[in-house]
Amino acid sequence: MRSEVEVELIRKCRSGDARFFEPLVRAYEGPGLRVATGMLGDVDDARDALQEAFVKVFRNLSKFDTRRAFGPWFFQILRNQCRDMIRSRNSRAGRETRDERLEFRAENAELGPERARERSAAKTLLWRGLERVGEDHREILVLKELQGFKYPEIAEILGIPEGTVASRLYHARRALKDALEELGMRYP
Repeated sequence: MRSEVEVELIRKCRSGDARFFEPLVRAYEGPGLRVATGMLGDVDDARDALQEAFVKVFRNLSKFDTRRAFGPWFFQILRNQCRDMIRSRNSRAGRETRDERLEFRAENAELGPERARERSAAKTLLWRGLERVGEDHREILVLKELQGFKYPEIAEILGIPEGTVASRLYHARRALKDALEELGMRYP
């Protein structure tokens, strides 16, 4: 969605017409769900986090600086909501293995049964690797590798300099590689 359109929708919401929030929800619902699923590892938890993030965004539209891009601000709120849920989950019962796995952007429904099994095994292995890396590593990998955000966008979402994005991404990739090797994956 173009930023001028987002600013106009936000202005109309601020003036009391909440129906103009729906186009923002529609525009960010898909990418938001993928980010939340990547961070939380569970589609149901991701939907809960996304819904709560939209509520917080709506309640705080008056604080949003319309000179800035809406997307990074939304993803900061979503990221914080996911982190809160992870802390809550960890304090309740420790980490649980989730049955529902990360949904990837480019699913191909026409895969043969053998290729589909290989892809499913690869997803499972990748998720197990992501579970083994730290929260900071997992979130930057999800933002860059699974969602395709550019360095400046990641920097704004995480509130860090672009150079730090590059450094964190390098270390996150190494941590994931190490985790996958510990799980038995070998590279040529």
